[in-house]
Amino acid sequence: MSANSAEPRAMVDVVLVKGGRTKISYPAELLFDEGTRIAVRAPWAGEGARDFGFVRFEEGDVFTEHYWRDRWYSVKEVRTADGSLKGWYCDITRPAVFSGTELVVEDLDLDLWRSADGTDVRRLDEDEFEESGLLERDPQAAAAAVAALDELEALALKGDFESLLT
Repeated sequence: MSANSAEPRAMVDVVLVKGGRTKISYPAELLFDEGTRIAVRAPWAGEGARDFGFVRFEEGDVFTEHYWRDRWYSVKEVRTADGSLKGWYCDITRPAVFSGTELVVEDLDLDLWRSADGTDVRRLDEDEFEESGLLERDPQAAAAAVAALDELEALALKGDFESLLT
């Protein structure tokens, strides 16, 4: 099916797991599955608005989400209902698992925000990551998570961020 097809797209359930439990699950439109990278689109799935101080996610926002089977992160392009780009919210996760109609990712607590204009790049939730115990439980996963955050931050700071999504 081409990107311009009038045919309805397949729907999938995105399942974000944290600490062994489902944190959130929501339906999303499958845009493509290239084998390594999967992209979906979904409206803001949170309950009500969420104001982070540097960005506000709210009803009507649309997330185009990119997941990889071989990378330790996901990248979510965030737009307003009228299509204006807010920026990119990145979750550090284990590589995605896509089976049937379920796309499962395990959140490892670290996050990165990059504003639409690239002037605001910030690492998030490093305190939660430290408190999670992952460093002790699974040092290899913890190292992969930190390396993924470093990689995303470097790309965001040098203005090469969008290359991830092409």
